[in-house]
Amino acid sequence: MNAPALNPGRLAALGRSELTLLVRNRGALTVALLMPLLMVFVLRSTLSGVDGVGGEGRASLGEATLTGGIGMVLVLVVYMSLVSAYVARREELVLKRLRTGEARDLEILAGTALPAAVLAVGQVLVLAVAGAAALDARMPREPLLLAAAVLAAVVLLAGASALTSSFTRNVESAGITTLPLFLVTALGSGLFLPPESLPGQLATVCELLPLSGVMTLVRAGWTGGAETGDLLRAGLTTLAWIMITVFAVRTWFRWEPRR
Repeated sequence: MNAPALNPGRLAALGRSELTLLVRNRGALTVALLMPLLMVFVLRSTLSGVDGVGGEGRASLGEATLTGGIGMVLVLVVYMSLVSAYVARREELVLKRLRTGEARDLEILAGTALPAAVLAVGQVLVLAVAGAAALDARMPREPLLLAAAVLAAVVLLAGASALTSSFTRNVESAGITTLPLFLVTALGSGLFLPPESLPGQLATVCELLPLSGVMTLVRAGWTGGAETGDLLRAGLTTLAWIMITVFAVRTWFRWEPRR
């Protein structure tokens, strides 16, 4: 792959082009905008019946719903929608044509991911402000930590989507290839189930999942009061997964249609 340098002008042009394609695809845009909001209501219904949520000394139901909702927005808007985008651009030979021009590999990948990333960050902001007011939850105690966690998640999930697209034959099969990470994250990284509700050994294993470190940082950014050791462990886990994902994308990403 080419040297990982980014040209802001080319990146913005690629982002605008991808945004135009996203707006034209009304189905994809509707799913990206409405599905995360729907999942927040599903999360609230699920968490209201789970032990470990809302009790004294624990995260309130509203906070647990919003932190889980942030994770759901990131997975749905960044990961799942981007897999379809990368596959579609590959099969339409868009990636191949872009690669013959001046744009570098990283610029092509980042430009394709830019609209989804901006849309996800915007929805997270809506959740943090309007969601907190609607669910009578406290505002984030450590907003800078929360912002860092969201940005790290965007980078990790954009890389994961590029990697998953390499093993996805066409856009129609993207719903199948993205399902494993979605389910593992939803059940093991603290979106639908609070980590403290898992058995000890299982909870230890789940801490090593790709999005577990991010979700630990998200919860710490919202509720505050996390132990330094827990934050350090979550940060290192997230960084390790980002590095693994970057290596995997450099090695296996497909720029041309599968044969």
